[in-house]
Amino acid sequence: MVTPAMLLSVLSTLFLSVAAIKPRIFEPRIFDKEATGFGPIFEEEPLDTVYAEDSPENKISMNCRVRANPPAIIKWWLNNWEIKLMEQPDEHFSLVGGNLVITNPDKGKHAGKYVCVANNVYGTVISKEAVVKFGYLNQFPTDEREAVNVKEGQGAVLLCSPPSRYPGEVLFRWIYNDFPNFIIPDQRRFVSQTTGNLYIAKVEASDVGNYSCFVSSPTIGKSVFSMPIPLIPQIEKEVKRYPADIRVKFPKTYALVHQNITLECFALGNPLPHIRWRKLDADLPPNYEVSMNGALLHLLNVQYEDEGSYECETLNIKGMDWYRQWLYVEGPPEWAEHINDTERDVGSELTMRCVAVGKPLPWIRWLKDGYSYGKGELKFSSLTFEDSGMYQCIAENEWGSIYANAELRVVSCAPTFIYNPVKKILLGAENGRVVIECKPRAAPKPKFIWKRGSELLNNSSRMLIWDDGSLEILNATKSDEGSYTCYAENDRGKGNSTGTLTITEATKITVAPSVSEAVVGDSIVLQCSASYDPSLDITFIWTVDSHIINFYTEWDHYELLRGHESSGDLLIKNIQAKHAGRYSCTAQTIVDNATAEADVFVKGLPGQPGGVRVEEIGDTSVKLRWCLGSDHGNPLIQHVVQTRNFYALDLEDWKTASTTPVFLDGSAESATVVDLYPWMQYEFRVYAINEFGAGECSRPSIKIKTWDARPTMAPTDVNGQVGITGELIVTWSPVNPQFFFGKKFGYVVAFKQHEDYEWKWSTVEDPETRRYIYREKMTPDTEIQVKVSTFNNKGEGPASLISVVFSPRHAPSEAPLDVYARQVTSTEALVWWLPVYQAPPNWVDGYQIRYWRKYDDNEAAACRVLVHRMVNQTRLENMRPDSHYLIEVRAFNGAGLGPPSEHCEMFTRRPPPSRRLRVYKYVSFNRKWLYLYWDHIYNYWNESYVEGYKILFRKEGERYGKLYTTGRHYIDFSMPETGDYVIEVRARCEGGDGPISQIRVQGESFISLLQ
Repeated sequence: MVTPAMLLSVLSTLFLSVAAIKPRIFEPRIFDKEATGFGPIFEEEPLDTVYAEDSPENKISMNCRVRANPPAIIKWWLNNWEIKLMEQPDEHFSLVGGNLVITNPDKGKHAGKYVCVANNVYGTVISKEAVVKFGYLNQFPTDEREAVNVKEGQGAVLLCSPPSRYPGEVLFRWIYNDFPNFIIPDQRRFVSQTTGNLYIAKVEASDVGNYSCFVSSPTIGKSVFSMPIPLIPQIEKEVKRYPADIRVKFPKTYALVHQNITLECFALGNPLPHIRWRKLDADLPPNYEVSMNGALLHLLNVQYEDEGSYECETLNIKGMDWYRQWLYVEGPPEWAEHINDTERDVGSELTMRCVAVGKPLPWIRWLKDGYSYGKGELKFSSLTFEDSGMYQCIAENEWGSIYANAELRVVSCAPTFIYNPVKKILLGAENGRVVIECKPRAAPKPKFIWKRGSELLNNSSRMLIWDDGSLEILNATKSDEGSYTCYAENDRGKGNSTGTLTITEATKITVAPSVSEAVVGDSIVLQCSASYDPSLDITFIWTVDSHIINFYTEWDHYELLRGHESSGDLLIKNIQAKHAGRYSCTAQTIVDNATAEADVFVKGLPGQPGGVRVEEIGDTSVKLRWCLGSDHGNPLIQHVVQTRNFYALDLEDWKTASTTPVFLDGSAESATVVDLYPWMQYEFRVYAINEFGAGECSRPSIKIKTWDARPTMAPTDVNGQVGITGELIVTWSPVNPQFFFGKKFGYVVAFKQHEDYEWKWSTVEDPETRRYIYREKMTPDTEIQVKVSTFNNKGEGPASLISVVFSPRHAPSEAPLDVYARQVTSTEALVWWLPVYQAPPNWVDGYQIRYWRKYDDNEAAACRVLVHRMVNQTRLENMRPDSHYLIEVRAFNGAGLGPPSEHCEMFTRRPPPSRRLRVYKYVSFNRKWLYLYWDHIYNYWNESYVEGYKILFRKEGERYGKLYTTGRHYIDFSMPETGDYVIEVRARCEGGDGPISQIRVQGESFISLLQ
């Protein structure tokens, strides 16, 4: 394999041959018309290209655009050999304005590494290497696939075995029976985008059918699919349960910094396993998302600190499985410091340095005019004309390379004042300091001599000739007036320039501002007057704590009063606490200036306390400390502590905290915050109160987490029933996460028959679980007591109140009446029925709803929904669009199912259009408004009519936001001030909502910062 380093090493020996590049003529560079020229600069460089072997486009264009004066000559190299279009014409290659066009590309001839070379009289530069590869996606073999036989309830893996391809990045999907009936992944089914395999966590009878692996290459725009794989579920009288078994395991992964990556993890098992992710020894990165019911962990904008060991844990009631692997984060080179165009005098010293960061650490090497020119740092002790040329600094590691190009021009010329003469009219203030600049263009650096008239000037206590040629005069007087001439000379020649110095009256402050004190809301005037030379104009500049006051933008509080030419008083209107500070008045002319200062004190609301920090952490309390803020002229009366926890609804959801002591006086600098939740993330802030009111809040403290403790909250709404097959079903309302109080939170479900003394119990480790099923059949006509308690890593919490469940003797004997259904979308419907009322022992515990397609589905494989006895309507989901369904309702209790209702028939709606909207955005000129518009989607004959559009405006990383609906193709919003936002747009149809199109925006303040 040829590496970039090997290629450039070969190029360094081949470029700049006599035949390839015009010989360099090294001449002294002077400041004339030639100085307007410059060496080649790349404005566009060739990029890596993948060309589809069966593409209808019969050409490849490799772009190379160069700016240079005189214009550069552009040549191309392929695999270390020059493409000589003039000497050896080729029917495939042509040059169009510097771009290389390959007509009728051939894999054997044209695949490889391309480099663009540009040169003119100032030097030669080489572009980044661009690789041309030919993309392909072969067909699947036509051999028949073996059938997969699996027991109902067991997991199954259907192997894709994708064909060879390039590039390797493809999209895997699976076809069920007929195209284009694609399987939609859910908690039970998962398609790995690494292997392409289809994983079914537990097989159901309805899974019977033929499955084909469908592979799409977005790069070359081609798709292929495999021969069908028959899946044959073996129906079991009693479906067994199986522990979680991880079958999709993410490998050791290398990610590049700022990249988005996805880790896969999926387990087989019955019941369906629950998937959780964690990072060992640290929290998951802040920019993570979990999708596909936990099977995919997305790490967005990966950072170096995200490196570490990641663990996937899957569990169900039969067992747990886990898998752990390492994620390495590395990065391509990035410039921390690089070279720029440089002009230096002949004979001077120069160091050229490039510094790059990356992981692993990049190495640095150099090219000069296409030749290899060393590594590390370039040092020149005495520059010569031969050192002029185009230099390229290259930083490389295994993840890529970056180039920094610059021209070094070594110059030499006699001193000339054409471009920068001594000022003809020079002004200086009496008793002040005068500097007369003398900066001719010259190389090498000249020697300087100054004369006043014909008098030769030498360094003295009042006069000093600087190293750059400037003349400094201290304590200037009228006697210093006259003509001054600067003489400059080097080995190339000499030159001079003259200016006339006039001494003016010095500027002095005659009325200075005085120390002032004001109350918030008052207005005050700071006086300032000055004497100055009457031949000059004077300007007054005011600053506060080094901030220059802009009277045009800060007019609401500041106004400059010009009673007469020699005064510039400052009016401060509606003064606020923030206006306190040291004010400076500067009287300025074009010659000199004078300054006077005064302090302004403002009485008002307290300033914000500082340095809020947590010193001691407990399970329900923390010790907080802060520094007193400014009292703004009034003693502080009280301090108030506020808290915000992890579950705060928004950034301003702060609550007043309980403290010890309860009252915090004005001198308090610490407090103990009590009544906190254990194992909860908190941040704190403090504000002070004086007689004017409450002051500004401090900045929040860093986020901390209180220690864990045993739970104190029991589940509520504990209830139970005996299921169709006699199993005991216990339900409850889960405890809110803020009451978990520790890690490994779960539930203990206990139950017993009324006459028994000992409780049977089982643990449920998922804190979000709402129900538990005890599979053994309950004894008919008995009373069962149930209760649920909580636990975490610190111990067990309190139990709920006991709930009583009765086990019936007989199944219901009546069928529900008046079953009616109405379609909601293309995949959902609502169904109602009249409840069944029966007295013990045949009471009703709930209802079973079955639904299936009348002509396409087997009734035995119908979908089932169970609801509580108090419910007489429910939503049916996962239905097929545009289909004819039969619906049946039965009452049930612990003794079994009652008789079925009459079949209700209904038709689902047609599906919404499957095409995504193309959304465009426009930000107004003043950055105050955001405009969105999109192309209208037209429905096909088998799709629902588009009735309008839904727009969801939400903050990045949050699930919920503000929803808008419109019948138009556009909408506008006011620009958010801060943060990153996501806007989701979708079509709204009677058959449901279409696919989502997303667009991201950044807050107004972020855009302003970039400007």
